[in-house]
Amino acid sequence: MALRKIRTMGDSILTKVCKPVKENTPKIQILIDDMFDTMYEAYGVGLAAPQVGILKRLVVIDTEDNPIVLINPEILEVSGEQTGDEGCLSVPGKVGVVTRPNYVKVKALDRDFNEIIVEGEELLARAICHECEHLDGHLYVERVEGELRDSSDEEA
Repeated sequence: MALRKIRTMGDSILTKVCKPVKENTPKIQILIDDMFDTMYEAYGVGLAAPQVGILKRLVVIDTEDNPIVLINPEILEVSGEQTGDEGCLSVPGKVGVVTRPNYVKVKALDRDFNEIIVEGEELLARAICHECEHLDGHLYVERVEGELRDSSDEEA
């Protein structure tokens, strides 16, 4: 397992649409492990493959000591609304207010290529929506209501 370089806003790879993962290969398993290591090292709750330079539809999330792998995720249902601060490992040091669904239901493949349905509320719903948008070349800054702020302002 290894830490991967997190691409930051301005890197063109973050604006590209990712391709589906077609088969479960050793390289995909290594990528999943590396993505978790990279996300934990950066104190994130989610990471999408394009954020580490790989244009594949693959996301890892861990909001409550419950690691989730979503391969080729497809959002099936959303409901409710939540508005709050959001940040991104690809936009270091910044946060902004974003409105997202409060509930999301997603279909995907897990790391063993079994089809799964994941339902999430609050932070997990926010993370699923945020990471899935990365797979279509979008950053949360496109949704920010108002201005981006320095995340260090929150600690003062």
